[in-house]
Amino acid sequence: MTHPTDIGHPPRILDAFCCQGGAGMGYHRAGFEVTGVDKDAQPRYPLGFHQAEAIAFIREFGAGFGFLHASPPCQHDTDCQRIQGNTHPDLIAPTRDALNATGRPWVMENVRGAARKLREPVMLCGAMFGLRTYRHRYFETGGGFTLTQPHHPAHTIPQAKMGRPVPDGWYGQFVGNFSGVSLARQVMDVPWMNRDGIRECIPPAYTRWIGTQALAQLGVLAVAA
Repeated sequence: MTHPTDIGHPPRILDAFCCQGGAGMGYHRAGFEVTGVDKDAQPRYPLGFHQAEAIAFIREFGAGFGFLHASPPCQHDTDCQRIQGNTHPDLIAPTRDALNATGRPWVMENVRGAARKLREPVMLCGAMFGLRTYRHRYFETGGGFTLTQPHHPAHTIPQAKMGRPVPDGWYGQFVGNFSGVSLARQVMDVPWMNRDGIRECIPPAYTRWIGTQALAQLGVLAVAA
């Protein structure tokens, strides 16, 4: 049995594990009404926000949204945390289970180190959107929503090493305890964020593109009941 997805007017999206709102802002610019949820208070989040544990919130309220985005913490799979010997929970599989339980279309994002655990992810890169950073992120889709891998331009411009200052004409990584917050805000178009938000965020250009694809599909998408 199938039923058409009720996406709302304007369409409503849940931005789970939202942090300071890079993903949420992209969906907002695409035309969604965005609600963020995170276990920590996020006073810099620029849209509607609830403080709650994200997976529990998805399970309780996720079916009330037309579309869902989740960015479970990436620290478990980042090179920086492995170098430092830190341990963090792996929430990818529990997040996927919660998203699937909603019966709604969804996308789940993570870093390169987690790509092997994602199912047929699409990779997005800053060079695809004219940003002066490469910042690869991987997006798994579900609930009937699909993405086609866009062309990946060659990396012809050098990128500064992790956490290092960015020489003139180079791209920046903006991870770890990086310098140049003002430059990072400009490059990734996140002027409301501080260093903590920038080092983990998705550039809004990525999710604006995803959101545009979602709106094109959601009007006709049928989701298994």
